[in-house]
Amino acid sequence: MTTPRVEPPRPHHAVHYVNRVGWLRAAVLGANDGIVSTASLMTGIAASGATGESILLSGIAALVAGAMSMAAGEYVSVSAQSDTERADLAKEKKALATQPHAEWEELRDIYVERGLDRDLAGQVATQLMATDPLGAHARDELGISDLSTPRPVQAGLASAASFACGAAPPVVAAAIAPSLAGISVVPVSLLCLLLLGYVGARLGGARPGRSMLRTFFWGALAMAVTAVAGHLFGAAI
Repeated sequence: MTTPRVEPPRPHHAVHYVNRVGWLRAAVLGANDGIVSTASLMTGIAASGATGESILLSGIAALVAGAMSMAAGEYVSVSAQSDTERADLAKEKKALATQPHAEWEELRDIYVERGLDRDLAGQVATQLMATDPLGAHARDELGISDLSTPRPVQAGLASAASFACGAAPPVVAAAIAPSLAGISVVPVSLLCLLLLGYVGARLGGARPGRSMLRTFFWGALAMAVTAVAGHLFGAAI
């Protein structure tokens, strides 16, 4: 009788999405802002009684200005974060050079708070301090890791590109049929918001339904409010 062959257990490889948080947040924010701000502006202009050409021109202007604004804003904000992290790392490096034992105790106490017993925490702190003390303190004391390292240029370019991608559909819809720009922009934009909610949720490992509803609701609300404002101001003029 032949003994059945037992297959060795396959290694478990869990799929995690935390390494996508940085670029995914910037991409979703930029695309959502591109759709909502551009479509809302075009809807407000249309509600004021403007011509199709004026609606299209406002969309193009919103796309260019918004992409530049997103690039500049993201670059400045991420640069400020990078400056703060560098300053903290410099202080930590100085402390490690001048008072290494106090820094060892600080690292040990961090691991004790996380659940290790005092002796084991001390051993872990000793080994980490012997190999990469600054990296250990940056990661476990300051919360700075390779996953969260700020990259200003990359963030600025990604935000500008995602904004332009989001703003493009309502502009293209108006360009295809300028005479119907006031009608076509809204459904195209809402459809793109639903698609963005779905794609963002799938890339982040979340359920799409809530994300789609969230992007759709706030986008529709922004366009509705802007349309009312455009109608009121247009009537006043």
